Amino acid sequence: ILFLIFTHYLAHFVTKKVIENYAKLLLKETETKLAEMENERIKELTAKKRELQQEKLEVEKLKSQYQKRLKEVEEILENSADLSKEEARKIILQQVEEEEEQRMQHIIKKYEKEAKEKGQEIANNLIAQATTRYAGEFASEQLYNIIKLKSDDLKSFIIGRKRRNIKHLETVLGVDIIVDKTPKIITISSFNLYRRAIAVKTIEKLIEDGRIQPARIEEIHEKVVNEFDKEIIKEAENVVLELGIGKVHPELLKLIGKLRYRASYGQNALIHSKEVAYLAGMITAELGGDEVLARRAGLLHDIGKALTHESGGNHVDLGVEVCKKYGESDIVINAIYAHHEYEEPKTIEVAAVCTADKLSAGRPGARRKTYEQTLKRIQEIENIALSYEEVKSSYAVNSGRELRVIVDSNLASDEDIFLLSKEIARKIEKEVKRFPGEIVVNVIREKRAESVARSV
Repeated sequence: ILFLIFTHYLAHFVTKKVIENYAKLLLKETETKLAEMENERIKELTAKKRELQQEKLEVEKLKSQYQKRLKEVEEILENSADLSKEEARKIILQQVEEEEEQRMQHIIKKYEKEAKEKGQEIANNLIAQATTRYAGEFASEQLYNIIKLKSDDLKSFIIGRKRRNIKHLETVLGVDIIVDKTPKIITISSFNLYRRAIAVKTIEKLIEDGRIQPARIEEIHEKVVNEFDKEIIKEAENVVLELGIGKVHPELLKLIGKLRYRASYGQNALIHSKEVAYLAGMITAELGGDEVLARRAGLLHDIGKALTHESGGNHVDLGVEVCKKYGESDIVINAIYAHHEYEEPKTIEVAAVCTADKLSAGRPGARRKTYEQTLKRIQEIENIALSYEEVKSSYAVNSGRELRVIVDSNLASDEDIFLLSKEIARKIEKEVKRFPGEIVVNVIREKRAESVARSV
């Protein structure tokens, strides 16, 4: 019994101690939580106090601004006592508008600067992607071609008796033919690539034929010209097919083919146009535009250069005229104008063409200014002669030091050609700026009579 009583009291004592310890622990945890809550509340109140103080400062600032504005308004009203209420109101509104406009201009300039910097970065990335994906051919055009002969004896046939053949060749072909002591070689020189190519092919065919005489020269020359017309159309068709730009009018195909025989500052015009087409297509594709249309505009942007030899004038205006005539789109027209800054680019495709044109033409070594300046001077000299009604054709040879003028024998007599040569020479002196040395003007008039003998 005593053991049971002892055990009961011991259990009661232990239970009491456990309950007391638990109560103390619970009290301590509660106190800790209350302290944390109090700290958080203090932080919140402190933050709100700061916010209220900040708002109070802003309110004070606004109050100060409005007081200042009110004072300005009062001054305006004092200075304009004779104004009506509506007039005073307009003055105040105008002042507010001016201040707000200045603030907006500041914001706009800030965002413009950011946009330009970001845009420049994006543009650089686009151009880098396009240029690294395209590796085009490039070769600067020379001013002469060399024809290799099997024997030096052929030189005498080309020159002819009393230089008759070589003179007739130069007159018909419009090029310089240089026959010197270099073994088994004659040189064809001209700034006009088309004439030079025709001349090389004509002379090669004459050598192959073996009959080098005036009548045969003209016959072969005519055949070669016809062959070239077919070849340039075929080459243009291949270019259009390669670029995948759809159908192109036959007359435009001829002009595209002729770009093969046109150079700008020594850079071949057809190679340049293809390069612009490819680059413009790649840039447009990156920007989400019409890649095919960009390629088409890129190929045709310099089409007017195929006409400058025959028509003279500005290649931009000539290009626009011919493209409008054969139904090209407004985007192509805009590209022709915009790449020389006659108009602003109106579409992504046109902007891409302008960028590609600068990339192609601006590459170091792509163009030579001296070449183009000399070529323009020669064209100017030839066009002066062609401005006369009786002139059929004119060719500047010897690097522009000699002008050969072929006249229509039905429109000019032997006496007229002496006066005509002097008139052309005087006109060149007045209109052509800075030409080296002298320019010899040779006017050629030829009258032919032809009859046919038939057997009885």
